[in-house]
Amino acid sequence: MPGENPFLDPDFAIRWSRLTPDHIVPDLTKALADAEAGIDAICSLSGDSLTFAKVMLGYEDALRMLNFAWGKVCHLDSVENGPALREAYNAMLPKVSAFYTGLTLNARLWAVIKAYAATPEAKSLPPVRRRFLDDVVAEFMENGADLGAESKSRLEAVNTQLAELTQKYAENVLDSTNAWELVVTDEGELAGLPESAKAAALQSAKAKGHASDGKPAWRFTLHAPSSRPVMLYAESEKLRKAVRDGSASVGSAGKYDNTELIRRIVTLRDEKARLLGKACFADYTTARRMAGTGARALAFIEDLHAKSKSAFARETAELEAYKASKTGGAPSPLKPWEVAFWAEKQRRERYDFDNEALRPYLSVSGVEAGMYRIAEILFGVTVKQRDTVFTAPDKEPQLRRAPESLRVDKDPVEVWHPEVTYFEIFDGATHLGSFYVDWFPRESKRGGAWMNFLVTGGPRPGGAFAPHLGLMVGNFTPPVDGKEALLNHDEVTTVFHEFGHLLHHLLCTVEIESLCGTRVAWDFVELPSQLLENWCWEKESLDIFARHHETGAPLPDDLLKKLVEAGNYRAATAMMNQLANGKLDLDLHTGSHEVVLANLDEYWNRVIADYQIPMTEDGTTIARRFTHIFGDPTGYAAGYYSYKWAEALDADAFTRFEKEGILNPKTGRDLRHLILAKGNSEPAEKLFRDFMGRDPDPMALLRRDGLA
Repeated sequence: MPGENPFLDPDFAIRWSRLTPDHIVPDLTKALADAEAGIDAICSLSGDSLTFAKVMLGYEDALRMLNFAWGKVCHLDSVENGPALREAYNAMLPKVSAFYTGLTLNARLWAVIKAYAATPEAKSLPPVRRRFLDDVVAEFMENGADLGAESKSRLEAVNTQLAELTQKYAENVLDSTNAWELVVTDEGELAGLPESAKAAALQSAKAKGHASDGKPAWRFTLHAPSSRPVMLYAESEKLRKAVRDGSASVGSAGKYDNTELIRRIVTLRDEKARLLGKACFADYTTARRMAGTGARALAFIEDLHAKSKSAFARETAELEAYKASKTGGAPSPLKPWEVAFWAEKQRRERYDFDNEALRPYLSVSGVEAGMYRIAEILFGVTVKQRDTVFTAPDKEPQLRRAPESLRVDKDPVEVWHPEVTYFEIFDGATHLGSFYVDWFPRESKRGGAWMNFLVTGGPRPGGAFAPHLGLMVGNFTPPVDGKEALLNHDEVTTVFHEFGHLLHHLLCTVEIESLCGTRVAWDFVELPSQLLENWCWEKESLDIFARHHETGAPLPDDLLKKLVEAGNYRAATAMMNQLANGKLDLDLHTGSHEVVLANLDEYWNRVIADYQIPMTEDGTTIARRFTHIFGDPTGYAAGYYSYKWAEALDADAFTRFEKEGILNPKTGRDLRHLILAKGNSEPAEKLFRDFMGRDPDPMALLRRDGLA
């Protein structure tokens, strides 16, 4: 019964208050047993029973409830992490990992799938079903289905260890981030900080008992909304250095030191790749992606580096000269805690532009409502907001009313935290899907921003459509003193980015769940998200969502002009930052990994030196806090290059909108139906060609960044 096993409750409306840590072990134990029974049933099929419905759809059906239940556990681990949940999660992680690893190593299951693939029905499947079969066959082969017994056993052990080690790595990053704080009692040390940052720091200090109305203090953390303004604006070098040193310490010291975990993770990944017949882990991960090989991905990174390094050197020299002109003396390398500070000063002076001046026009509710209006124009959908309710143990439920402009009159939806909101998206009367939004930082929540899905719907027999269920999470500037949160422009582009991922899920119309939504080639998955960021820079779209939170006035033309002009400021430097991370990632996961691991910091400061701003002292590698590539058994490992790869595609794809109209409904519908709706039902290269009518232009990104 759902009440007895709440994580197994199949209802679309998730009862988050029932999903308590004490249910994780019994519920997931049952889900594993049920999934194993479903797989065993498939393994017994033969003869006339070898049909698409029984073998292929049966395979999806056998895993669906386990995927749903474990997905909820993983989500809560990301947004409501605590001792009890962490203990239960870690208790089940080895068992769940072993089950998923065991699927492709199950000789009986593999024999049934191969037998079905040889049937006349399989050979005459329609294209989407055929792609699903081919995808499953490839997945089994790539994950060891044809290995010998000894190698299979070793692969299972490696995968289990990787799951445990990467989880520990992520916990170390979260815990060391939360362990650091800086409390300032002298307001004079805060010179230069925007009032919004000071107000948030004061509120944080009060919440932690460091301050009161009669005794002010200001608390800073390593969460971006707190630390970023310090690095950009604080006149106090001491304050900036303290925050920089704190950031560098994440995952780097004492019980939180991730150095040995990195060595073990990389070594195990390399062993896994070799067990599976690949020369390195990068070749393993890219085999079915657009890049195809680790060497091609690395060549892409190094080509962009070569094409942008002269502009990067020029930007560095200009910044050194700028600081010298303001402080006296000859140009020289900056200190690590000076770069962002002097770059922001230079930008403000060069373009007469203060990023903080945008905040009053970028309220979180205004940004969301405008973004949904843009989606309505481009994609023909409408977004409505539901009332929500949060229920904590032994407390009265907290009801949150949706704003009237978006509100739909339905019963409240339960959420996992009182700040979480809930929306529904429609195409006419068809409910395409729903999604949760959780935008603000807290100590129980990992850093960064992400989109995920909980339920995959899609077309159903008889013409019905089952809705999808997804979520967007961020760590943005929180509301202060009960007032609405005001975002900076970088945060707004992240909102649009995650919504692009979400639309990829919610607008998918593929009948096969495993080919739906964001389950595409990893270096293609960032295309919809990065493409949507473009609407944060265009007057037509900004006029829709960038409105003063008190007066409703649009963003002034002069401020918009400055924003656009400053948009490519230090573009080569931004490019190099991502290329450095991509280079580190690929070097760790190719034959160079032994050199990298010999001394992570020495490698970072020697091999990656050409990708980094020369400074007065060596830095510490990002590797110890690089959760993108070490916080998951695979994740973005040997795949961080995908951001730039997809950005090159997005820069090219957006030229169609520039030519045909930023808010052109026909172009928007083409994007929806030719890319977003297709999921992984066709190769990524074909989807891009269908939308653009040609192959990608490799120079589009450099032109957009002003580097070509």
